[in-house]
Amino acid sequence: MKKSNYKSKVTKKKLSEVEQIKSALLKYKVICIFDLKSLPSKQLQSIRHKLRKNSEMYVKKKRLLKLAIEQVKQEKDLSALLPYLEKGIPALLVTNEDPFSVYKTIKSSKSLAAAKPGQIAPKDLIVEAGPTNFPPGPIIGELGQAGIIAAVEQGKVTIKKETTIAKKGDIITQKKADVLSKLGIQPMEIGMSVIAAFEQGIIYAQEILDVDEQLYLDNLRAAIHQSYNFTLSIGYVTRENAAMLIKKAFNQANHLAEKNSILTSETVKSELKKAEFAALKLSEKIE
Repeated sequence: MKKSNYKSKVTKKKLSEVEQIKSALLKYKVICIFDLKSLPSKQLQSIRHKLRKNSEMYVKKKRLLKLAIEQVKQEKDLSALLPYLEKGIPALLVTNEDPFSVYKTIKSSKSLAAAKPGQIAPKDLIVEAGPTNFPPGPIIGELGQAGIIAAVEQGKVTIKKETTIAKKGDIITQKKADVLSKLGIQPMEIGMSVIAAFEQGIIYAQEILDVDEQLYLDNLRAAIHQSYNFTLSIGYVTRENAAMLIKKAFNQANHLAEKNSILTSETVKSELKKAEFAALKLSEKIE
């Protein structure tokens, strides 16, 4: 009897949680799936604090999140998010903020950490050439085992050649993790990672959300500059280039009139200046 009551209480609690998640899914326009893997509790609380004004966060069992998404399908079809729940340790963030702004806030909260054996290199791990603070000793052998050429110079261990000790996607070995740690290289990022975001029927995967703002602005400026030059070259009039096209047309008309000895107000001025200059030269010769 006691066991039956316990199961009943658990079921009621889970059903209540599902209803809570369903209500949030329908209330907010942006739904983000994020990964809690390797996320310290302190950082999670920090992110909660940053996003607390216009969002809600649900750290629940995967099956409860799936159930809530499936049960709101008639009102809001979020089934495209279901595959992303299989990546990492998923949790839910619902908000009315722009998904790119949310991603930026979460990304800025990440911190660097030393690599651990068995982890995957997130990028090429490069050890640069140059002096270290290590005195001569076993460290030279340890560096050598990791593929790093080192020698003693002026009483200190010096790395002789820039070395890539792990390529992006490689598994980091114990020896390489130890060397990276001793050299003070922290290649791993710790923090909440947005896997995907949903807004108005569109899924934004992580690679789309991860925008380099400066690169984006530089590309936008370049596109504007190229478009402006293109409209000038084909004579397409816009509000931005009208003054330049008029000036260009004026100069071309002037050049054509001068070339064909056509008298205009501008060519007359030019001819008078030429005559004045010629007269001045002639008077100088006569004198």
